[in-house]
Amino acid sequence: MYHLKTPCQSEIEIKKSRFIAYVEPVANRAEAMQRLAELRRQYPDARHHCWVLLSETDSGLDDDGEPGGTAAKPMYNVLMHRKLTNVLAVVVRYFGGIKLGAGGLVRAYSQAVSEALADAELVAVVRSKTLWFGVPFALESALRRWCEQQGVPILEVDYGEAVRLRVRLPEDSADAQCAALADSLHGALTVVADD
Repeated sequence: MYHLKTPCQSEIEIKKSRFIAYVEPVANRAEAMQRLAELRRQYPDARHHCWVLLSETDSGLDDDGEPGGTAAKPMYNVLMHRKLTNVLAVVVRYFGGIKLGAGGLVRAYSQAVSEALADAELVAVVRSKTLWFGVPFALESALRRWCEQQGVPILEVDYGEAVRLRVRLPEDSADAQCAALADSLHGALTVVADD
């Protein structure tokens, strides 16, 4: 899976109809719906504002008045083919007076999104896991130093009987990193998965 690094856009004209495509990274449905509302305000006289949201938490699509399956589904197929996640695609259509037919609409909406993505920068999604590292107070600075050196983000700190740091590690290297850290701290490390 991939994230879109920056927003991208294209515009095509087919038989006098204008198709303006926006493909943008989004974090969640609320952000996507806010952006869709902005585009509706920006293009209030457009006939259609078709959209697709692919998100880790929530997804959706809408043909916005186009015949069912002729707009959002083709857009969705392009996004899935590119293996994108956390992305919003919106195609704004100004009707040019000539009907395109179902096949023509499918090709037009697919092409608009494909062209927007033609020069897009994609970033591979790195699966991660969140863990709690626990150490005696005397080893807190060593643990923090290790996190800094390894580029491991500290998400939360808890001071109780010991120091606990909530961290995020790449899923594919988490076990090896935990073992190496435990060795460097002479076994004075507890690791608990974050539920």
